[in-house]
Amino acid sequence: MKKKVNDLKSEGNKALETSDFEEAIKKYTEAIALDPENHVLYSNRSAALTKAARYLEALGDADKTIEIKPDWAKGFSRKGTALCYLNRYEEAASVFMEGLKIDPENAQLKNGLEDAQSKLSGPSGSQPLGNPFAAPDIMQRLEANPKTREYLKQPDYRMMIQLLQQNPNSLQSFQDPRIIQTLGVLLGFDLEQKQADASEDKDSEAMPEQTSMPSQRSNSNSQNHSNSVPENQPNSQAQEEKLKGNEAYKKKDFETAIVHYDKAIELDPTDITFRNNKAAVYFEMKEYDKCIETSEEAINIGRENRADYKLIAKALARAGKAFMKKEDNDSALRYLNKSLSEHRNPEIQKIVQVLDKKIKEDERLKYIDPEKSLEAKTLGNDYFKKGDYPNAKKHYDEAIKRNPDDAKLYSNRAACYTKLLEFNLALKDADKCIELDPKFIKGYLRKGSIFYAMKEPSKAAQSYLKALDLDPNCEEANQGYRDSRMAEGNDPEAVRKRAMADPEVTQILKDPAMQLILQQMEKDPKAVREHLQNPEVAAKIEKLMECGIIALR
Repeated sequence: MKKKVNDLKSEGNKALETSDFEEAIKKYTEAIALDPENHVLYSNRSAALTKAARYLEALGDADKTIEIKPDWAKGFSRKGTALCYLNRYEEAASVFMEGLKIDPENAQLKNGLEDAQSKLSGPSGSQPLGNPFAAPDIMQRLEANPKTREYLKQPDYRMMIQLLQQNPNSLQSFQDPRIIQTLGVLLGFDLEQKQADASEDKDSEAMPEQTSMPSQRSNSNSQNHSNSVPENQPNSQAQEEKLKGNEAYKKKDFETAIVHYDKAIELDPTDITFRNNKAAVYFEMKEYDKCIETSEEAINIGRENRADYKLIAKALARAGKAFMKKEDNDSALRYLNKSLSEHRNPEIQKIVQVLDKKIKEDERLKYIDPEKSLEAKTLGNDYFKKGDYPNAKKHYDEAIKRNPDDAKLYSNRAACYTKLLEFNLALKDADKCIELDPKFIKGYLRKGSIFYAMKEPSKAAQSYLKALDLDPNCEEANQGYRDSRMAEGNDPEAVRKRAMADPEVTQILKDPAMQLILQQMEKDPKAVREHLQNPEVAAKIEKLMECGIIALR
């Protein structure tokens, strides 16, 4: 599978180089289907999507890249670039700065930040208002709003939008109420939107939605009473029932609240908020199955009647939270992600991140099996003896997944990495081995051999010395220590010059207290043990030993 992924990635790269962006996107997408946790694939597809002017999708892939690999600067570069193309320069600048915290010398991030900041020409260096009709994602935003979605079906409306994209100064000549409504949507507020959203509480469901009643304004040009809404109209009665349900909810009289919401639904079965409120009540009653069922009904009604996407997102999120309470995390994650696809609520995003980590951790724990780990380790040892180090590593990987707390497995894989000349990975495994079992001598021996192979004899000697603390008679540790000291002593002047170039070493040697301690150690070797009891002094002595300035005999 890994070969197939790499092949698809290479094909995608070639297509990107030849400016065949759609083909590149296709190849990266196929690779992601095989390896959905590969951050490089999302990064590459983000680049291809940006080139194809599909900036919102590029932003989504950049977010995924950062989610998988938050310490990789390129993910922030991809996100900042997509935001710049969306004319969201203030957000882009913030993203580039986050990336520079990880890699302060990254040229792409520096250039991106400079470019984004140059566009912040508003008051106090803020995002300028600009032309909202020129935004690259204008059509997606208008399609997402229920009212403007309907307007897009009208040819004259589309023509007006195109004119405003070309010449924003002509806005003042348009008196069409549809354009006023559109301007509100693009600027982030709906001028005619009913106040239907309810804030979400972290641990419990919030107060059901408070949709305000339509105002009964008189028509100044006509006194015809038939134009006003009668008090006993079904929609008006439904709103009254909903308000009664809300009052009952506040008093925690949940049964009464449900009765009123049911009456509201009977009077107006097309309003999503009545079912949303009813689902909120079931959630508070801990009747999670009914909450999910009612939320599903709300979602279907909302889609049939083109309800505001935020209300649909709320119903999906509530169903997701109910699944969480039922400890059905897979279903919960599915519904919460659907909610984010409707509306990216920051709170739901945080819940999804935590839940996703929990699911992965649960899967990791379920996979643990010491017996199967031993089987994989045995196979790894067999391949290691044959000199087939890639296959040995593969089985050690499996053994570690099956039993991640076995220090010996990390020691074995460290030996494998050393043979493959992957010294940094080998060192990481040796450190993990020591972390899991500080008294396991093999961990220090591995670390010493790795440092020796990396031509760092001082650090190698330190590791062998720690092994000798555990077993003074260990021949491998004694031999390793002698070899390291010999390698280090071949060019003592070079060792000293390298050490003195380190500001930390210079500061230690200038410290009057440390000078006195070093003099005592030279005259009386037994004084070393006493000074090593002080953690701060011990750390400084260890630093000097690592650099080859002093040696303990």
